[in-house]
Amino acid sequence: MFLVHWGKVSDCPPSPSDPLLPGLYVVATPIGNLGDITLRAVDILSRCDGVACEDTRVTGKLLKHLGISKPLWRYDDHSEHRDRTRLVASMRDRAVALVSDAGTPLISDPGFRLINDCRAEGIPVTSLPGACAAIVGMTLSGLPNDRFLFTGFLPAKDKARREALEELAGIDATLIFYETGPRLLKSLAAIGAALPDREIAVARELTKLHEECRRGLSHGLAAYYEAHPPKGEIVLMIGPPGETLASADDADALLREALATMKTSQAAAAVSKATGLDRKALYARAMDLKAE
Repeated sequence: MFLVHWGKVSDCPPSPSDPLLPGLYVVATPIGNLGDITLRAVDILSRCDGVACEDTRVTGKLLKHLGISKPLWRYDDHSEHRDRTRLVASMRDRAVALVSDAGTPLISDPGFRLINDCRAEGIPVTSLPGACAAIVGMTLSGLPNDRFLFTGFLPAKDKARREALEELAGIDATLIFYETGPRLLKSLAAIGAALPDREIAVARELTKLHEECRRGLSHGLAAYYEAHPPKGEIVLMIGPPGETLASADDADALLREALATMKTSQAAAAVSKATGLDRKALYARAMDLKAE
C-alpha cells in the first residue's frame, strides 16, 4: 500500500521524531474552529524547531490544544530588520514554522519581507495550504466567484476609504475586504455612497458557533447592523458591476433585507435598480413575502 505524502509517493509516512529539513515552513492555522487545522500542519508544528508568530499568547493556546510544546519567537510587521536577519540566519540549520494569529500567513498579515529575505539567502521556503477567511467568505456569499479581487482592509479615514472604493468601482470582479465590527457601518455607508446599486455580502464569525453571511444592499445591511452591532472579524464583499441576480431565491433575500427598513414599493424599486429585475414583479413578490 502506498501513501501520498506531501505531494510525493512514499511507502511509509514519516515518524513524528524525524527532523524536518532546515528552512521556513508557512503554516495556515484555523480561523475559528480548531478542527480546521490540517494533519500536515500538525505534523510540521510537531517536528519544527520553533515557531515564529504574531502573538505568542494566541499561538501558545493553539499549540497547547494540539499537545505541542515549541519555542515561540514573536515576529510581526513591527519586528526590526536585525530580528528578521537573525531569524533567517537560524534557518540554515533549523526548521522554523511561520504562523499568523489565524488563517493563512501573509494574507493581509506580516511575513512577505521574511519570505523575500529567505529567498535572497537561499533558504528553502515551503507553504502549507489551509484556512483562509477571504476564501471561506467568498464561497458562502453566493456572489460571482469566477473573478474576484482581495484588497485587504479598507482605509480607516473617510476620504481615503471613499477614494479606494472609487478606484475599485470599475473592476469587473467581486471585491473582497477584511473589516472589523466597529468599522463595518462606516464601510457600508461609504459603499452605499460610492457604489449604491451593488450587492453586498457580510460574512462574520466564520467557522464559529454564530457564523452568518447576510446579503443585501448597503442601506438594508446598515440598518440591520445598526440594530445588531456586529462583533468579531468580518469578510466584506461587493458584487461586480452590472451583475444580475441568478435566481428567485436571490431576489427574495434582497427583498427581505430591504423590507426590514423600507416600504414595499421602495423595497421593490431598490431591488429592481440593483438587479435589473422587473419592478412590478418584485413588488408582487414583496407583498407575498410580507404576508408569509
